Amino acid sequence: MKVLKSVLKDSKDYYKELDVEIKKRLSKLPEGNVKKRNLRGHVYYYLQKREGSKVVHKYLGKEKPNELENQLKERKELKAELKKVKEALEFLKKAKRHYQNISRQQIVR
Repeated sequence: MKVLKSVLKDSKDYYKELDVEIKKRLSKLPEGNVKKRNLRGHVYYYLQKREGSKVVHKYLGKEKPNELENQLKERKELKAELKKVKEALEFLKKAKRHYQNISRQQIVR
C-alpha cells in the first residue's frame, strides 16, 4: 500500500507542476479570435475578444496575421491540455479518498 500512496503523491505533484507551467504559458499568449471582414471589396483582419460584457474588435491590418493565428491556436491547445490536467487531478483526489477508505477498513479489521 505504501507504493500506491507514493505513486499517487508523485502523480499529483507532476500534474500540479504541469498545471502551473500551462497557466504560465497561457498568460503570455493573446486571447480572442481573428476575424476577417470584407468591406467594399477589401479584406481586413481584426482581433475579436471579450472585455467584461463587451466584445471588442482591434484592427490588425490587411495582411493575414499568421503568427497571431498560430499563437491563438497554441492557446486553444493549451486550454484543452489544462482541462485534461484538471480532470487528472480530480481523478487523483478521488483515488486518494478511495485509498484512505481502504486503509481505514484494514485498520478496523
